[in-house]
Amino acid sequence: MNTRDHWETAYAARHADEQSWFQKKPERSLAMIRRAGGDADSPIIDVGGGASNLVDFLLDEAYEDLTVLDISATAIDEARQRLGNRASRVQWLQQDVLTFVPPRQYAVWHDRAVFHFLTGEQDQRLYTDVLRCALQTGGQLVIATFAPDGPTVCSGLDVMRHDAASLGRALGDRFHLEEEATEDHITPAGRSQRFGYYRFNYG
Repeated sequence: MNTRDHWETAYAARHADEQSWFQKKPERSLAMIRRAGGDADSPIIDVGGGASNLVDFLLDEAYEDLTVLDISATAIDEARQRLGNRASRVQWLQQDVLTFVPPRQYAVWHDRAVFHFLTGEQDQRLYTDVLRCALQTGGQLVIATFAPDGPTVCSGLDVMRHDAASLGRALGDRFHLEEEATEDHITPAGRSQRFGYYRFNYG
């Protein structure tokens, strides 16, 4: 099964609030995006955003230039239905981030739990090549992955756990760490997953 089919199957099998990654309110991501320092009209892209609630709260906070990219059409459809009329205020892109050709540059690139599924160096390079094309100079990367003591498998796939040092090596020397934090995410099934959150400046 290819990557797209895997995630279409996963999203078709369970509603968003039943998925292991579900957060009622993504407090840590929101806080780091606020501290990224952009204005209300700064372009923000949520990579792997799918059916996440993050876009709802960014709209609530009056951010005006939002893009959500996800490989799963099912996930995007669920988010658009949830948002109703507000969905028209978001640009929705159903694409694989590894083959994404950015139509513009963004002030903030947010990724919660995509990068840790990239376990091979080639896929990590493809991701970082896209990231460097998509992010404005002086822009901010807000990224969360499983921490070194986090899970080794998620949604039936192996993952690669990271800390700030391993992320820094993967991203390259133009990314400068501004902030890091850990979070114990409690899944809808009641399991604890340790995440690391990092904010980098792209210079």
